[in-house]
Amino acid sequence: MEFMAKLSPRFAPILAMLAGGMAMMEQGHALAEMTKPELPQTAAQLFRLTNLWTVHLKFTADQWKAMEPQGGPGGPGGPGGPRGPRGPGGPGEPPQDFGPAMFLAPAFLREGDLNHDGKLSSQEFETMAEKWFTTWDKNRSGKLSEDQLRTGLNLSFSDGPGPGGPGRGGGRGPGPGMMLQGAEGKRNGLAASMGVEFAYVHADLEFGGAVFKDVAVRYKGNGTFLESRGTDKRSFKVELNKYVKGQKLAGVTKLNLHNCVTDASWMNEVLAYQLYRDAKVPAPRTAYARVFVTVPGEFDRKFLGLYSLVEDVDRSFAEENFNSRKGALFKPVTPNMFADLGTNWADYRQTYDPKVETSKETEQRLMDLCRLVTSADDAEFGRRLGDFIDLDEFARFVAVMVFLSDMDGIFGPGQNLYLFLPPKRDKFVFIPWDQDHSFGQFAMRGTQEQRENLSILKPWDGQNQFLERVFKVDAFKRAYLAKLNDYTKTIFQPERIAQQVNGLGAAIRPVVQEESASKLVRFDRAVAGEALESSGFGPFGGQTVKPIKPFVKVRAQSLSDQLAGKSPGETISGFGFGGPGRGPRGPERPGDFGPGNFLAGEFMASLDANKDGKLTHDEFIQGFHQWFAAWNTDKSGLLTEAQLRAGINRDLDPMKGGMPGPPGEPPPGQ
Repeated sequence: MEFMAKLSPRFAPILAMLAGGMAMMEQGHALAEMTKPELPQTAAQLFRLTNLWTVHLKFTADQWKAMEPQGGPGGPGGPGGPRGPRGPGGPGEPPQDFGPAMFLAPAFLREGDLNHDGKLSSQEFETMAEKWFTTWDKNRSGKLSEDQLRTGLNLSFSDGPGPGGPGRGGGRGPGPGMMLQGAEGKRNGLAASMGVEFAYVHADLEFGGAVFKDVAVRYKGNGTFLESRGTDKRSFKVELNKYVKGQKLAGVTKLNLHNCVTDASWMNEVLAYQLYRDAKVPAPRTAYARVFVTVPGEFDRKFLGLYSLVEDVDRSFAEENFNSRKGALFKPVTPNMFADLGTNWADYRQTYDPKVETSKETEQRLMDLCRLVTSADDAEFGRRLGDFIDLDEFARFVAVMVFLSDMDGIFGPGQNLYLFLPPKRDKFVFIPWDQDHSFGQFAMRGTQEQRENLSILKPWDGQNQFLERVFKVDAFKRAYLAKLNDYTKTIFQPERIAQQVNGLGAAIRPVVQEESASKLVRFDRAVAGEALESSGFGPFGGQTVKPIKPFVKVRAQSLSDQLAGKSPGETISGFGFGGPGRGPRGPERPGDFGPGNFLAGEFMASLDANKDGKLTHDEFIQGFHQWFAAWNTDKSGLLTEAQLRAGINRDLDPMKGGMPGPPGEPPPGQ
């Protein structure tokens, strides 16, 4: 092959494909059986795709109870309460407490709770109403239309800057999308934005026959946590050296056990990370684990199910991929990546969520990049971008993300990635994370067809200043298109990925069968390539998606057609439950998604006393007075979070008539 490659560079893509095919065959044979290996000595031995580890977590009854999350809708831990009812049952069914309060109650408290006591007084409630009316009535007409309500609600309840300007609440930049940041100093994400917090507890761990005493364990996840809230199969984070310094497993101190509840195949994240690594993008390695739990008086070695074991992105990861444990590591959450939030690092901290201690120089480097993205003219931006970002690595990162149509990351709400700044290089590197909705399976953005044919030149949803500017830089665009062209002929080949699915499917099927007969049915359908309903609660589930094999076949052809100039691809504009036309009120104002698109009508119906389609100042303020009186059920004069949630869900739920059905079908009972 080397001789032929030297004859002509035209042979290079062919030879690469042949080499990839041989590797694919070898990997397919290796996946025929999962292995039960000896205790690993290195991280490379720990994280092998074919490894099936046995993990046994042991808690005291008090520690198991203490791990139960506090905060969030429905009481401690979120929807349904502690292992409470999930709702009618099955994927797509809402928890009992699902409703707009899951998203809006934290925003009401954030905007109105001026003395930070966790309650709203009648004066705080009225002050909040006055502030909102004044802010939303931009033309100073003294009346609010439904369009103004929609825009105002999106501004106040989404990731736009709150009153007080940019930087409030952790430097949330302007842009559409649900508020996915937690409270200052807390973790970010969907569940975190609802007030769900996880606490570490003490436990013992048996891993592959070895015993580790007094490890730290907590739950983890956001959407996956909310979906598994009423069950015992939740995702776990295990820290071996938090309480016992120096305790490690194969040089690793952290283990991520992901429950895979959103993925019928158990393969989306595993194979997505493999694809990134095939493209020479630093990405976590994975294995699988059968997880058991013992709690005296409650569980005796209870089998929770099959989990993926995912490498943590930490200093050990940095050493493995960058030959240094030093450097800065961030986990950003913002749909407006690298927006200029001023000169105070405190206004950036929650948005970029540093995972290691940062220096003043590192903080300044990130703020300088934000200023470049926001303020530089095109010439300066194109000239200096490569000084801040490793453009070759970013081209590879974006190329894989485009193939995967990953709309739950930087193309969508601006999450599920890490930024690493290696020491002495001063160029940011992008690292993927949380890939359970990859392979076009994030059904909340676009239709299935749009995700399959996602544009290679405009793959992001709506407006995205950072990506719009980057895609105009010649150095990046040339590298990116070259990577796409190369990968389409090699690592993106559908046959290659289908072989991985078949091999991995045969290997893990016995464990899936052990976990659940109903999950085995969905698993077999996913491996066979049959369309499935997406999992999730409320409007997050129940939509038809294609599993990996049929998706990559269509997606690879779409990339080839776009690269050849035969197709422009499709763009997505508007975050919603299943794409245009699937939300409770249809596709109005695509590209300006936020709670306002769902709640403006409810606000208008509730507050518009004379039913003229406009809200005067008096109607607005009087309506808030009536809400406070009705929601403050104990007449204490202080509205608790529980009362706020109950009131919002009762009076402002756009789905009071039932969850929307498939396209063209009315909600139940209508």
